[in-house]
Amino acid sequence: MLERLARLADGKAKAVVAVTVVFFLIAAFFGGNVAQYMGPYGDADPATESIRADQALKDAGFRAQTGQVLISGVDVENSDRDLEFTRQVAERVRSVPGVKEVTGYPDVQLPFYVSEDGTKTLLTFSLDSTDDTERQEAAARVVDELADEPNVLVGGDSLGEKQVNEQVSKDLTRAEIMVFPLLFLLSLLFFRGFVAAALPLIVGAISIVGAFLGLRIAAELGEVSVFALNLTIGLGLGLAIDYSLFMISRYREEIARSGPGREALLRTMQTAGRTVFFSAVTVAASLASLLIFPQRFLYSMGLGGVLVSLLSMVVALVVLPAILTLLGGRVNALSPSFLRRREAKDSDPEFKGFWYRLSRFVMARPLPIATITILLLLIVATPALRMGFTQADFTVLPPDASARVVAQTVEEEFPNGGLENFQIVVRSDTDDGFLEALSAIDTVRELEGVSSPFPEPPEQALRIDEGLYLVEAVASGGYVEDPTITAIEEIRGFDFGAGAEVEVTGNTARYIDFEDSVARHLPFVIAIVIGATLLILFLMTGSAILPLKSLVMNLLTLASVFGILVFVFQDGNLSGLLDFESATALDLSTPILIFAITFGLSTDYAVFLLSRIKEARDSGVPDDEAVAVGLQRTGRIVTAAALLFAIAIGAFATSEIVFIKELGVGTALAVLIDATIIRALLVPALMEMLGKWNWWAPGWMRRLHQRIGLSE
Repeated sequence: MLERLARLADGKAKAVVAVTVVFFLIAAFFGGNVAQYMGPYGDADPATESIRADQALKDAGFRAQTGQVLISGVDVENSDRDLEFTRQVAERVRSVPGVKEVTGYPDVQLPFYVSEDGTKTLLTFSLDSTDDTERQEAAARVVDELADEPNVLVGGDSLGEKQVNEQVSKDLTRAEIMVFPLLFLLSLLFFRGFVAAALPLIVGAISIVGAFLGLRIAAELGEVSVFALNLTIGLGLGLAIDYSLFMISRYREEIARSGPGREALLRTMQTAGRTVFFSAVTVAASLASLLIFPQRFLYSMGLGGVLVSLLSMVVALVVLPAILTLLGGRVNALSPSFLRRREAKDSDPEFKGFWYRLSRFVMARPLPIATITILLLLIVATPALRMGFTQADFTVLPPDASARVVAQTVEEEFPNGGLENFQIVVRSDTDDGFLEALSAIDTVRELEGVSSPFPEPPEQALRIDEGLYLVEAVASGGYVEDPTITAIEEIRGFDFGAGAEVEVTGNTARYIDFEDSVARHLPFVIAIVIGATLLILFLMTGSAILPLKSLVMNLLTLASVFGILVFVFQDGNLSGLLDFESATALDLSTPILIFAITFGLSTDYAVFLLSRIKEARDSGVPDDEAVAVGLQRTGRIVTAAALLFAIAIGAFATSEIVFIKELGVGTALAVLIDATIIRALLVPALMEMLGKWNWWAPGWMRRLHQRIGLSE
């Protein structure tokens, strides 16, 4: 396969480049505005109880009043003028297309609508549509309608989702402005020439725009979360840099040996190209595991990651070789003389520099270095033992976002504002079944975790549709607090009789179901990631030991990263430097995403190093010398690739959204730890300790590898 791709690049280089330019323009035209077609976060599993209850209410025409309008500087209880002003605001909201109902004081005599100090009042409104985009647009129209009122702020779920989408777009723009110039400057240093430094940015741009086109198509066919764009851009840039470094550095070695031409390109494809193929398949397989999750946020991240990793591979193995063919020896053009001299030295196969000497130092004392390294990583990982989890809410928004301001004001200044509402949905085909269920629901008010059920008595439950009723209650605790969770779990454990189906929903109920759904699907994700890693490394090396060793080292990397994330984000350390407010827990999705990404990327670097070690060993070099040679040939490249990758994806540490910040910091740390501590110290130490056993496999596995092992 790789030989055919080399011949394609050599024989039809101009045609390949021309087709690529056309593809890039088409993809940029249709995929450039993909964010407009994508949905919000999305943590719902349609199979869970809360989401089934929500869907039943929506199907019956019920629309919860999730929109909020906060009016400040008014005394609606004592001032007729302020009360009239509030009614006028309500009428203006009611006139906005897409708004279904508006409720406020004094139409509903509940203390929730007036602040404790009497200076603020709240209107709530519902929206006609259940479509995410249409709801967000309707909420934005409410904002536009009330823009001339300085003491009026609009909030609520739909507006919050829109503001999150807008914030993601701002974060992406800021990250691009910050990262691209820095990446180019560092690429100039690591690629040692202006022409070579431009190539990874070209590969990245093509891969990312192509992935945007794929996401645009997916968004037309289903629901895709806008947060997939963060991972797509960061991963696309990182992989483009990795694969370009692998290919260009090897091509330079080959043209230094035999000059530019088909032979150099073919040898590059058979070695570095093979590494890129294994690496990309590993990354794609790891991220494809996220497609198992039914939550839009998680499967969208997986979809974006799979698209951009496979496209990065295709561009690196098809387009980049064509460009290298056209450039030939000019790939080294526009290179300062001191960088040319350094590149010539690194391209010399006999050169034994820093990485060779370091590996020899480590292999001379493998046991103490391996022991100290493992203990250090385990100590850093210790905080992960108390890792806590939470879910994205309004606090992910910047402090000045109106949806966050309204939510915080209601929570802090309104009666019961910090308490959690939850809904009990009753479905029954018979009156007897309904009344039996209601009599059981009446005991809800006796639960310690319930402040009060309303309406009272429960027989006045809101009839939504034929056989569908709704009872609302207020917990004695807030969102995801112990009293609220206990109350919901106790209600779900009640025996409501055989004649009715009773389901509990609400924000906390949805979080409980989100956790349960993740817990059910996570074992399959772990099995896929670990299985793919072991299989791909076996197919590349033919060893039964090396894949297991890589698995252990990946787990050490992950554990240390989780420990750092707990120390920084959960404990709130460095909150000033990184500009975030600690939620005293990590977002539940963060460890899952970092697990999938880190396994893919760590195996990426392992493949690159092991391929060079195996190449040296297969040429007759002794085992210990093969390790030293492999580390010398890859040490600078892997370190440079990791640093550039960490900058590309670590740029999202500047995001205003804290779980995106967690993802950026965590992934960058994982890449740096793996490329330095693991690859420079632990790998040569363990390779030396195991010796020839590194390459051991039972007879049946050796025969299997000879039959299906992927090689040229």
